[in-house]
Amino acid sequence: MTLRADLAVIADSVAPGSRILDVGCGDGALMAALRDGRGVDARGLELDAGNVAAAVSRGLSVIQGDADSDLADYPDASFDYAILSQTLQTTRRPDMVLDHLLRIGRRAFVSFPNFAHWRGRTSLMWGGRMPVTRLLPEQWYDTPNIHHLTIDDFRSFVKGRGITVEGAWFLSGDKRTTSAAANFFAEHAVFLLKS
Repeated sequence: MTLRADLAVIADSVAPGSRILDVGCGDGALMAALRDGRGVDARGLELDAGNVAAAVSRGLSVIQGDADSDLADYPDASFDYAILSQTLQTTRRPDMVLDHLLRIGRRAFVSFPNFAHWRGRTSLMWGGRMPVTRLLPEQWYDTPNIHHLTIDDFRSFVKGRGITVEGAWFLSGDKRTTSAAANFFAEHAVFLLKS
């Protein structure tokens, strides 16, 4: 199975034998890859019932829940990694969700779309319309994205909260790109954080 590019970055960076919590795990693709390829003890939390059913059918331990309200139930440092991929921008309180991730996991992976990518800027500037791209395919009225953050926003956010960035990867399409001008050229970012 081929993983989405940000998930592949995370899968390559998780230590074998780790315990992980994948928040917003979707159909469990990352969890299955980590379980099968790295011997990881993976647990998942997912809002969508159809995705929960798909993950459970893969033999994964996934419960239905909401990152905005259910992370408080997890004990401190109960996982080696807490993972939030392509979900931060859909939560009501990303600041609180990030606090919980760093409390629950010894480290946290966070990936998100970069709304400052040049295609989005161009669409808004010249077309006067919210961007619809291959990676952001929804129209403004049906998008799950309620916070339109950029890489520079996120860097400033974690710096202001005293969070350590242990790693950062930037993606354009399915390929990695450099950190130079990532706020303009990267479509997605992956950060490895530690409190």
